Formats: sequence, structure tokens, C-alpha cells
Amino acid sequence: MSEPKSFYEAVGGADTFHRLVAAFYRGVAADPELRAMYPEEDLGPAEVRFRMFLEQYWGGPRTYSEQRGHPRLRMRHNPFAITPTARDSWLRHMRAALDEIKLEPDRDQEIWTYMVMAAQSMVNTDEPTYPGAIDVSGN
Repeated sequence: MSEPKSFYEAVGGADTFHRLVAAFYRGVAADPELRAMYPEEDLGPAEVRFRMFLEQYWGGPRTYSEQRGHPRLRMRHNPFAITPTARDSWLRHMRAALDEIKLEPDRDQEIWTYMVMAAQSMVNTDEPTYPGAIDVSGN
């Protein structure tokens, strides 16, 4: 009896995560709001870190922890003002990347559910308000 495959193995391993993260960062590179959150001129290092994190999270190599320690996602993202609008932009690019790589529907839903939860947990700033802005929330 063989052991069940990890999510990482079931979706195609390193190749799938390379394709996913590359597609995602193509979207980020073209998005002025998100691109501004990346201080490095080259998005390559951020792409590698994100890919290593996702591979580890989904049952692949533990390279991320070996090189960077515990992920501490909220701490690592805290220096950036992540608004609900930024979260939505991030998710829009992730959705496009997932659509591009065409996972099986159940696997797509599993990773998408995680991405939505993770993106929501990174929000650390309300939308900016401006003098004279109209409060449309009803508060």
C-alpha cells in the first residue's frame, strides 16, 4: 500500500509551483499598487521566496524554512500597508495565475480557499480616508 501523495506531488510538484508563481508575479509586475510594495528592483528574489514558501506549505521541500526560518507571514508583511483593496488586487492576480495553470477543480478550490484566507489575514490597514470623503458604509 503506497502512502497518499501530498498536495505538492498531486498537482505536479516543482513545475506546477514554478508556473503558478511566475504567472502571479507577471500580474504583480504590471500592477502599480502591488509593485510598489516590493522594494527590490527585480521581483525575482520575491518570486523565489514565495515559491519556496508555497512548495513547503503544500508538502514539498522544506527549503523555505532551511533558508529563512519560520515563515512568520504577518510579521514579514507588517512593514507594508496592506489594505482591503491591495488584498483584492493580490487575489485577482492569484486567481488569474491559478486559471492559467489549470489545476483539477478540487485542487484549485483547495489552494484558492487557502489563498483567500491567507490574503485576508495579511490585511493590516484600513483604506485611507481623505478630508471631505463621503462615508458610504452607513456608519
